[in-house]
Amino acid sequence: MDHPWWHEVGVTLKQEFSDITDASQLTQVTVRLVIAALLGGVLGYERELKGKAAGVRTHMLVAMGAALFVLAPRLAGADDAAMSRVIQGIVAGIGFLGAGTILKGREQSAGQVKGLTTAAGLWMTAAIGIAAGMGRESTAVLSTLLAWVILNLVPAIVSRMDPPEENPDKDDGSEKP
Repeated sequence: MDHPWWHEVGVTLKQEFSDITDASQLTQVTVRLVIAALLGGVLGYERELKGKAAGVRTHMLVAMGAALFVLAPRLAGADDAAMSRVIQGIVAGIGFLGAGTILKGREQSAGQVKGLTTAAGLWMTAAIGIAAGMGRESTAVLSTLLAWVILNLVPAIVSRMDPPEENPDKDDGSEKP
């Protein structure tokens, strides 16, 4: 007995999953998404080691999401103007995510802001994901390396350049009540 309804369902399903047309395109999509996730994981691992809330999984998802946001429209034939708007949307969206990582404490009178580096790291991770999604894997790898250097080596360099703290017990010439 012939079931035209099942045939129609099968044809429709085949059409729905036809966005990846061949092995070459499957490889391209897979490489770009995996590279984005791995590079995001590198920066997330550094943040997680420092006990920050946005760690490996968050950074991997941000990078892979950004890659997918540029990869899907490009594969659908989006032109450069459309891609520019997509990237603008990603940058704005990541701004909201980054804002959620920034906290202002009420310690002392001025308060202390925490989370700026994590927010900047998420912003950088999105940019790395965009580069990977656009097929700029070398640029994404180089950017990740430079961001890692900034997160790991710059604090050591800055701490060596800071003058030593003054001894509060030392007489500085001011009058005390």
